[in-house]
Amino acid sequence: MRHGVTQRLAAIVATAAFALSLAGAAAAHSRPETTAPADGEVVAAAPTVIAISFDKPMRVTTIELTGADGDAFALERTDEMAPVTRIEATPPPLPAGRYTVKWRGLSEDGHAMSGRFSFEVRP
Repeated sequence: MRHGVTQRLAAIVATAAFALSLAGAAAAHSRPETTAPADGEVVAAAPTVIAISFDKPMRVTTIELTGADGDAFALERTDEMAPVTRIEATPPPLPAGRYTVKWRGLSEDGHAMSGRFSFEVRP
């Protein structure tokens, strides 16, 4: 009987350790905290900066800006793909319309991450 209790206790400890390791790994991922413009925001003038803030360093490998018709707009960035907690990119002058920003990168633990947000310019 004692052997069975020991095995069950060992299984519980192993399961708890595994769950904690998963929680730790998930906690190491960088997460976007804010964007500028904010997701879904309607702005009266075209933004001069597109920005994403992360809770932990993120190496943003791609950031793209597209209009509602799918046309891409070049973004100028100065982070040189270094890990940052805030990436800023300068768009060209934008006409009125809806825009989507898509990004991809590597969190500090090496996991691939991606996201998107959108905004509308309505003077």
